[in-house]
Amino acid sequence: MSLKTVLLDFRSTIINDKSIRQTLLNQTLISENLRPLTEELPSFYAGRSDRACLQDIFHNRGRYITEQELDKLVMLQSQAYQAKIAQLEEIPLYPEIEEFLKQLQSKNILIGLVSEALLAEIELVLNRLNLKNYFRVIVSGEEIKNNKPEPDIYLLALRKLNLLSPELNLTAKNCLAVENSFIGIKAAKQANLQVVGVANNYPVHMLQRQANWAVDYLTELELDRIQQVFSQGKEFSLAKNN
Repeated sequence: MSLKTVLLDFRSTIINDKSIRQTLLNQTLISENLRPLTEELPSFYAGRSDRACLQDIFHNRGRYITEQELDKLVMLQSQAYQAKIAQLEEIPLYPEIEEFLKQLQSKNILIGLVSEALLAEIELVLNRLNLKNYFRVIVSGEEIKNNKPEPDIYLLALRKLNLLSPELNLTAKNCLAVENSFIGIKAAKQANLQVVGVANNYPVHMLQRQANWAVDYLTELELDRIQQVFSQGKEFSLAKNN
């Protein structure tokens, strides 16, 4: 086996948009006469789609919401997100991302993006940053029925990559996931991928408990070492190697 593909999450991995999403979510809640979230928001939101968050908030507050009403709120929040991104002079990109993408490209590793964000949001950011051409495949929230921590988004990414590059005969054993949340790590693991946890939401020592590798910055990742692990057909475990 060899490492052929790296699949990255989008929010809190490529773009640091936590404060934007927090503000927009609270605006949505206020418009629905619901109390805004405060200190619990960062951990509550990590790795979750806008739809899943809104659905849970309404349920926890004892408010019934139809699928049609939820669709409308998600779309309004997405439009507000895109408008905010369009207004920014500088996109809050994690500074090491482009260098990491260049490293992968230099090693002929295919790059994919898997995110529960909507495609319009993803493409707006990637186009603004001139990063879209790095990604062989993009899987967005509209394409999946079951959200993370279910593995659907990773399984779909693998199917898409095999359709685009059938000569590679990709399996989960050839793929590495890059995630920033426990929900995302679990989704990748359930798809049988090895996972790098990047400490954009949680400290490294917490990510080490669940991810195969954990780093503060993606440029700290030793790709040659990871490729060696993959070539040996092994699964790396931080718990076993500490």
